[in-house]
Amino acid sequence: TATDSCDNTITHTQTINVVDTTAPTFNETLPADTTLECDAIPDGNSLTASDNCSEATVTLEEVITDGSCENEYTLVRTWTATDSCDNTITHTQTINVIDSTAPTFNETLPEDSDVECDAVPNAETLTANDNCGTATVVFEEEITNGACTSDYIMTRTWTATDSCGNDAVHIQIITVQDNDPPTLVSDLDETINVTCDAIPQVPGLVFEDACSNAIEVVFNETSTQINDFEDYEIIRIWIVTDDCGNEADFTQVIFVEISNIIEANDAERCVLDIEFDLFDLLSGNFDMDGTWSVVSGDATLDGSLFAPSTVEVGNYTFKYSITEGACPTEAEVTVVIDDECLVLPCSDANNVIISKTVTANGDNFNEFFTLTGVEFCGFTVELEIFNRWGAKIYESKNYQNNWNGDSHGSSVGRSGKVPTGTYYYIINLRDSGLKPFTGPIYVATNK
Repeated sequence: TATDSCDNTITHTQTINVVDTTAPTFNETLPADTTLECDAIPDGNSLTASDNCSEATVTLEEVITDGSCENEYTLVRTWTATDSCDNTITHTQTINVIDSTAPTFNETLPEDSDVECDAVPNAETLTANDNCGTATVVFEEEITNGACTSDYIMTRTWTATDSCGNDAVHIQIITVQDNDPPTLVSDLDETINVTCDAIPQVPGLVFEDACSNAIEVVFNETSTQINDFEDYEIIRIWIVTDDCGNEADFTQVIFVEISNIIEANDAERCVLDIEFDLFDLLSGNFDMDGTWSVVSGDATLDGSLFAPSTVEVGNYTFKYSITEGACPTEAEVTVVIDDECLVLPCSDANNVIISKTVTANGDNFNEFFTLTGVEFCGFTVELEIFNRWGAKIYESKNYQNNWNGDSHGSSVGRSGKVPTGTYYYIINLRDSGLKPFTGPIYVATNK
């Protein structure tokens, strides 16, 4: 409207149609389509927009299309920027979400090791984490046999798997060996001191092996005994071997004391000696219930009694045997029988005993003129008897101790007994080497 000073006016009307047809624009660089790991998806609220006329608002819409597994899918993001007049602009991003990362174990992983067969560790319990979800762990154990039962290789495998089949594997190799021999379970006295009648039976021992039930036991017993008179040792050895050839030996030594200890002593006896006990020739600590026997020589025994007078000159061997009980033994003695008891008196005139008196009166005392002490010498006795006038009244070339006063008739005028009185003898022991014996003898008769 134009008006002058007089209020004259003129009017012009213009109509302006104000419109908003321009869409907003995004402020940031628009995200392009991409392929990302499931744990690397960016935040979707990162875009803003500007409008030429007003403010603009940005909305986000996400559409997920499932893939082959839980953590693999297609994510379509659509951002829409709208101004106040509903002018819009959109941007769409397609994200291919994948899961190619394997899980990781949470615990320290067990290492390879070499162990004894009785020290194999228990399998560890392992767990795992996954970058996009959960993981399961499967354990497997495989044994590869070695040269023997207790030598083998144990392969332990833990497999951690996520929902998309990505897996992580840990393998532990345990080399199992058996280097230890079996051990003794039973009690065993390694040394024992016993007498020979108390030797213990071989004990039934029990052995065990840490890794194997296949145990071989070889038993051996030796003795150092060389005779029945000396102490000795019994050595018992058990050699024990397991399935892998590991060997151990266990030894028991028994010191055995001989309880029947006999020391034998030979002896010399004369044919005139009296009976004696053969036990007198033995000494030591022994059982006397054994048996005596003749080993050599023509002799007889009465139990342990031996009479030298029953045998001839020579050597005689006797054996004493103990056969009963746990300590049998035997001993031999030799008895030398000689005649020295005869020879010595025969060469000694002092051993010749001659009667001093003959009382031929029938009372059985001093009835005969006797010569004794040389009965076993084998001499021939030559006897002559004279009266006091020198007349020979009796003579014998082989006198047998049988003169009791008899006389020759020429000596007394007639035969018969000599009168009581003193007479004289001459005795010659032929082949004796002794001088003749002479002396008086008193004869008492009834005349």
